[in-house]
Amino acid sequence: MPAADSNLSESLPSRFVVGIDLGTTNSAVCFVDTADPQWSVQTFLVPQLVAPGEIEARETLPSFSYVSAAGEFPSGSLRMPWDAEDRRDFVGVFAREQGKLAPGRVVESAKSWLCHPGVDRTSPLLPWRGTEDVPRRSPVEVSASYLSQIRQAWNHAHPGDLLEQQDVVITLPASFDEVARELTVEAAKRAGIPRVMLIEEPQAAFYSWLHSHADRWQDLVTPGQNILVCDIGGGTSDFTLIRVRAHASQKVQFHRVAVGDHLILGGDNLDLALAHHLEPRLAGGGQLEPRQWGSLVRICRQVKETLLSDDAPETCTVNVPGAGSRLIGGSLRLEVTREEARQVLLEGFFPVVGLDERPRKQSSGFQEFGLPYAPDPAVTKYLASFLANHLQAGLLPGEAGSTKPDVVLFNGGAFLSPLIQQRILEVLGTWFSKENSPWSPQVLENPRYDLAVARGAAYYGMVRRDQGVRIAAGLPRTYYIGVGADGSDSADAMQALCLMPAGTEPGSTVHLPGHTFSLTVAAPVEFPLFHSSLRLADAAGTLIPIEREQLTALPPIRTVLRFGKEKQAATLTVQLHARLTEIGTLQVWCGDVNGSRTWQLQFDIRSATQTDLSGHTGAGEAAGVMDEESVTLVRQLLQDTFGPNGTGRPGGLPKRIGQLLELSREAWPPALLRQIWEMLMELEPGRRKSSEHEARWLNLLGFSLRPGYGLALDDWRVAETWRVLRGKIAHPGPATLTEWWILWRRIAGGLTGGQQQALANPLLTSLREDQRKLRHAGSKGKSSPGADQSESWRLLGSLERLPASWKHELGEMALELMSTTERQSQVPALLWALGRLGAREPLYGPLNEVVESTVAADWAKRIIAHRQPDSQRFLAAMQLSRRTGDRYRDLPEELRQKVANWLSAYGAPDQFITLVSEGGELAGETTALVFGESLPAGLRLRT
Repeated sequence: MPAADSNLSESLPSRFVVGIDLGTTNSAVCFVDTADPQWSVQTFLVPQLVAPGEIEARETLPSFSYVSAAGEFPSGSLRMPWDAEDRRDFVGVFAREQGKLAPGRVVESAKSWLCHPGVDRTSPLLPWRGTEDVPRRSPVEVSASYLSQIRQAWNHAHPGDLLEQQDVVITLPASFDEVARELTVEAAKRAGIPRVMLIEEPQAAFYSWLHSHADRWQDLVTPGQNILVCDIGGGTSDFTLIRVRAHASQKVQFHRVAVGDHLILGGDNLDLALAHHLEPRLAGGGQLEPRQWGSLVRICRQVKETLLSDDAPETCTVNVPGAGSRLIGGSLRLEVTREEARQVLLEGFFPVVGLDERPRKQSSGFQEFGLPYAPDPAVTKYLASFLANHLQAGLLPGEAGSTKPDVVLFNGGAFLSPLIQQRILEVLGTWFSKENSPWSPQVLENPRYDLAVARGAAYYGMVRRDQGVRIAAGLPRTYYIGVGADGSDSADAMQALCLMPAGTEPGSTVHLPGHTFSLTVAAPVEFPLFHSSLRLADAAGTLIPIEREQLTALPPIRTVLRFGKEKQAATLTVQLHARLTEIGTLQVWCGDVNGSRTWQLQFDIRSATQTDLSGHTGAGEAAGVMDEESVTLVRQLLQDTFGPNGTGRPGGLPKRIGQLLELSREAWPPALLRQIWEMLMELEPGRRKSSEHEARWLNLLGFSLRPGYGLALDDWRVAETWRVLRGKIAHPGPATLTEWWILWRRIAGGLTGGQQQALANPLLTSLREDQRKLRHAGSKGKSSPGADQSESWRLLGSLERLPASWKHELGEMALELMSTTERQSQVPALLWALGRLGAREPLYGPLNEVVESTVAADWAKRIIAHRQPDSQRFLAAMQLSRRTGDRYRDLPEELRQKVANWLSAYGAPDQFITLVSEGGELAGETTALVFGESLPAGLRLRT
């Protein structure tokens, strides 16, 4: 084909429009062949393994990914038709079924992890607590594997119309945050689908209904009605309100006017609840082993579906494999009655509640698999809260407001059970019926809950081509930026400026010409961001007070705005404008009023994708701000010590600062500490004056920046410290090196995983060599004490982002060194490090890098075997044995009780005993012991 024709072909609309429902439990693909003038939405049957060597095309692709063990299946039996070589991993039906037998090798609910703000969603952490030889993958990578299977299957069936060349629409929960939306797009890119459109699942379900009732939908709804789309899938619950309005060109028009908050609450939770209910009977009142528990949860999914069906049998059998040597012929078995299951699931998750009832905010639910499930399992309470907050949403001036949802569209796997549908309708009826006048909403027919979302996505692709009925679906929330009052730096003086009103259509740009702002450039700045799903009527430019009940804080934008080669901070007058992208994320620009310079501000989504960068709370600043006169005196004292013309000695410098301020060093407020950090960085050349200067400078720098996070711009401060200092010790020597290790230990919480590994690598190499020499010398009866490595061990223990395998090796080293007479002086540091390395509850690090409970159990046994315990041994034993409520992290109950008894017998602090036997939060002095020293006032270790 000539080049011109090729270019023309690329500019034409694709032949196919493809909708993909990337589901928590099942995924599905539907499409429209636009070459057919009488087009309709069709289902693409996805080929997948159903058994070794057996491939079938099914309507849905179960969202399960399995990694086989070496030799587990015959060679070639896992190949798909498009595979060039053997593979160990596979997705779909067989992955789901095989996962019941080997739960440690399967990944499920990746979509729930994709919207989990408490972990690094781009980090390899799945399968959560999986088998040791299974390579870990990130939620993004797992999601990409499902999309890759779909892409390769499609391309195998349509070699002339590759999926990456078609219009592809992917669905996601309406309540997905900006980060989860971005990561969904990233997963598609990794799967080889570089350009996608996104649509919210409740909208897609409604589009599916429109398509299936194309000839009569206008007769089924009337202007003024509210349509409630109730979407409860495997992992999430989504509520959406669509307003029906009259339109000049047709009988009605649809406007999406409200979306509920994100809830990780769905079919997975029902499976867990039933498993928790049955576990005591299977385990004789105790707990099953983790492998058995994983099998039980997966079995309960089938039991739930069976006993909540219309034609459910009276009982269902649960058969869980035995443990240890009882694997064969030792299975655990019981019968579950239909009424028992319905009582647990219907009354537990869909109770009849009042419209004024609200979900509890304190979690009492399950923390299995590390996912942050909604704190209250009662879906009906969340529905009551949503309706109470949003029943007047989107009303136009003069438009009468309905007091109830007139029409309901059910969607999601939960509603495959007619019992759950009936319960929701019953609850709505109790809320909106009047005395002696029973009422129930009209229910829109949805014959295929498993395919509706994919069908609606494909139909939406045609709507974008102006074929079909469009839902006017603007932004479901209002977005704000925090602005301060003129001349005030107080957090209390901050207000929220409406930046992007609810209802804004994707692709729209909002300008704020009536507002100008003072902006500092060439210096770090922070832009607080908020959103609200309650305040839906605020116009762009509206200023409102920051009320936490109505506004939800987002990760702030933290950056340094630069221009040209200018390095000096300057203040400019700017205006803001913002754009809502087609995928529903926000872009913000600052424009210089007196020039042409413009800066685009990017959401700092790191604090939402990683645990190592938490959103700024302002608690540290609330601890107090020092007066400028005192700050000036501190600056002068530091100048006299580290300045180019200073003659002061560094010895006793912190004490002199404390005397000047009339405050002990531990009482210096965080805001002052960060000012001292800034002064020390400006005076950095002064550390080179002498080894004493450098040691004091390093010591005070780490003290002023500890724990490396918690205040606005701390991530920038830590990055600057790393950039300036890494590997640059001016006066190598024992004292300076010790302070070097102390500095990085103090701010470890602000370091990235890569930075922590860079610090640990040379130390680990040195320790391996030292241990080799110690063993060799010991075998000959000659060994020397060696250099004191206490502070290097404390640094290693504080690096919670190291891989769990590194922590395991370091812990074994520490235990071995403790047993040698030559290292007895270092035992307190080794015990402190061991407690941090094997802690069940890290201070700040990600849960996916916690060492295995079997490893921690072994270490705990060796710790309590000591007959002369001391405070450091108490601390290590407590951290290794602390109860978390997560069976995958907790030590066995019998061992934890043994540790608690040991602590009690030898007079350990009561809080240590409570943390081991009952769990709970660190408090007061215990926090300081675990961290290694006191924290600045107002700062917490885990946010």
